[in-house]
Amino acid sequence: MTDKTRTSASGQKVLRVLKALKGHSLNGLSNSDLAKALGESPATINRCCNTLIAEGLAVQLDTGMYALSVAALQIAQAHANEMARASDRIHELTQRVTAGSY
Repeated sequence: MTDKTRTSASGQKVLRVLKALKGHSLNGLSNSDLAKALGESPATINRCCNTLIAEGLAVQLDTGMYALSVAALQIAQAHANEMARASDRIHELTQRVTAGSY
């Protein structure tokens, strides 16, 4: 069980908004969509989105919708690349073990 006294409630709200933006990189989500989905006020969502924008993890589209930024997508891509390298390494080791040359 986590110790709630050692976490940041405002930080958690920002991270919940970040997670809610997943899968909406092209069209984004509106402030009201995020507020409804997360059970937060539009003012809270606005502060969270502004925080994400200030840190380069979100953008406000021309439509007014919020979406993940290129920087956030780069983090996801870096993780995918790391997993692909790990998978390649595991496959290489498996081939060596199967061939009896390890």
